Amino acid sequence: MDNYTATKLSLIAKKAKQDKQCKFTSLMHHFTFEHLLSCFKDLKSDKAPGIDNRTKESYSEQEIKQILIQTVAKMKARKYKPQPVKRVYINKTGNKQRPLGIPTVTDKIVQAAAKNILEAIYEQDFLDCSYGYRPNRSAHQALKQLNHTIMQKKVNWIIDADIQSFFDNIDHYIMMDFLSHRIRDAKFKSLIFKFMKSGIFEEDRYIPTKQGTPQGSIISPILANIYLHYVLDLWFEKVLKKQINGEVCLIRYADDFIIATQYQDQARKVLNMLKQRLIKFKLTLSEDKTRLIEFGRFAQENKHRLEQRKPDTFDFLGFTHYCTTTRDKRFKLGVKTSRKNVKTSQKAINVWLKQIRNAYQQKQIWKQLKVKLQGHYNYYGISGNFHSIKRFYDKTIYLAYKWLNRRSQKKSFNWNNFIKYLNTYPLPKPKLCFQIYQTW
Repeated sequence: MDNYTATKLSLIAKKAKQDKQCKFTSLMHHFTFEHLLSCFKDLKSDKAPGIDNRTKESYSEQEIKQILIQTVAKMKARKYKPQPVKRVYINKTGNKQRPLGIPTVTDKIVQAAAKNILEAIYEQDFLDCSYGYRPNRSAHQALKQLNHTIMQKKVNWIIDADIQSFFDNIDHYIMMDFLSHRIRDAKFKSLIFKFMKSGIFEEDRYIPTKQGTPQGSIISPILANIYLHYVLDLWFEKVLKKQINGEVCLIRYADDFIIATQYQDQARKVLNMLKQRLIKFKLTLSEDKTRLIEFGRFAQENKHRLEQRKPDTFDFLGFTHYCTTTRDKRFKLGVKTSRKNVKTSQKAINVWLKQIRNAYQQKQIWKQLKVKLQGHYNYYGISGNFHSIKRFYDKTIYLAYKWLNRRSQKKSFNWNNFIKYLNTYPLPKPKLCFQIYQTW
């Protein structure tokens, strides 16, 4: 980002932080050629094209500069209109698919600039319980906070909540009301509204968007955070906490959140209040995926005393969380890669190796495989999860041997030769990369 734009955004952030009642009346002048050009440079490469079939790499330097000059002129004349997003589907576990919306490159650039402005304002308002899609915040920090909450606070019940199709059910007019708390610039709000109403192209068919914001677009995460900031975070902090006895804690990553309480009756009260709160803003909890479970050190003791099975587990941010003990029999929150994510990761490696085994030389495959393994460790390599990432490493080694031996009708090498090759050109060994235990 150019220095001038960065300075202007820092001034917006400073004003928003100093005056929580401030409503910004003039924001559109921040959509400058320099700002848009820096957003273009920040776009990731090798991404799927929008409905115009253009990628970032397809633009020459001169062409993109000319397009951005024209885009700035259109925005000043209020003639800029986002194009519909291209809908594609990615596979999920259980033979399900998740829809993604891919904007054109030009729309991505304008969305990125709008996101920068919204971030400068709302990062001053967002609460500490929110971790998803925010600068300098991560899923690992949310997991660390969850560990601290269960290990150090008096919580015994967990509400594992899931909002039904959250991104598809965001109400556009409620969203605009929320933006009005901080933004009075009608042109800027109109731009955001146009993005939400831009529509979808799927199989050469145009579908108008009456609600929701498409997953995959640059601006969707910040809009989702703003929506849930008012619907959930502020309400939890200012209203719900005052009506609940005992400890109650919220940890949210985008639309995925956990609420921990001290008492069972208060947990039920929270769950009922939460359902009513979401209904008010056109959202509902998924009945199949939302659960109330006893969890924590006392849950472990109660189950043992009553000679019942172990306490229930819950999944959060790709990890299964369970009650266990240390070697000296003290309570500990255990974590392991969730079964669903293990299957997804292993399937992805298997499909990738099968597809590229004849397309690249072995050294190239090995180089990319190193990157994939290290990426897996970087996320799943947290305290207490070594056995899971070790099993993933072992499975990857087996799949590599399997598919490299199918590069031709004749086997490339036997197992002993493969091990010699692996010793000469080793893949990254499992390694813990983030500590959540013993950090408080």
